[in-house]
Amino acid sequence: MTPSSMPDLQKSQDTRNIAIDKVGIKDVRYPIVVEDKNTSRQQTVASINMYVELPHQFKGTHMSRFLEILNQYRGEQVTLNDMEGLLQAMKERLESDCAHIELTFPYFIEKQAPVSQAKGLMEYECRFIGTLREKKDFVLEVRVPVTSLCPCSRDISRYGAHNQRSSVTVAIRSKKMIWIEDLINWVESCGSAPVYSLLKREDEKAVTEQAYENPMFVEDIVRAVTEKLKSVSSIEWFCVECENYESIHNHSAYATLEYPRRSD
Repeated sequence: MTPSSMPDLQKSQDTRNIAIDKVGIKDVRYPIVVEDKNTSRQQTVASINMYVELPHQFKGTHMSRFLEILNQYRGEQVTLNDMEGLLQAMKERLESDCAHIELTFPYFIEKQAPVSQAKGLMEYECRFIGTLREKKDFVLEVRVPVTSLCPCSRDISRYGAHNQRSSVTVAIRSKKMIWIEDLINWVESCGSAPVYSLLKREDEKAVTEQAYENPMFVEDIVRAVTEKLKSVSSIEWFCVECENYESIHNHSAYATLEYPRRSD
């Protein structure tokens, strides 16, 4: 049987009159190249989800076509702007009105310790999210670790204060390109102190003292990030989440804020 004579069951008629919002493939590990502010290009490996909206009249979609489209872009630099062509190809090849893609990848930035100037690579989880219907919608998301020190603990304790690592996740929509590095720097400046991959003793002293002089509740971090992002005129929308992995409690502290807020 030749390929042209094989039955195409995915394209066959479905009579239930039910469209599906997203159908496609998940968790494809794939090498990508991302724009790097300092070195122009950074090679990394992404976990990719690719979906299309399935019209009610089709029984299924052609899963292999997602990978065929992805392979056409192998080795090319991926930016939020570049994703429009990939999404358009998904719409056309899979005969859909809407295409959606998510790329989650580790991104590495070289950081210097505050006193010794020792250099080390910090890993950050980043994500590109793109949707194309009549209009395009692109979101950049980063997850940034910071240190938080409890203001209450510092005020009531005779010796020190409890602190912990916190995770701040920020997603933005912007009118023009925002560098991943800049977004991470803005977030790091809003914690009690940054997190580093390599610290000497003199650096540990400086970082812990910085945190002690800059106590932050989880609410403080979310509000500080909000103030920072609202000051960037090109950012049209953002969502901030912060989770403090409490060091003396058996729970995490959490806060989130979306701006502009969704209308009720």
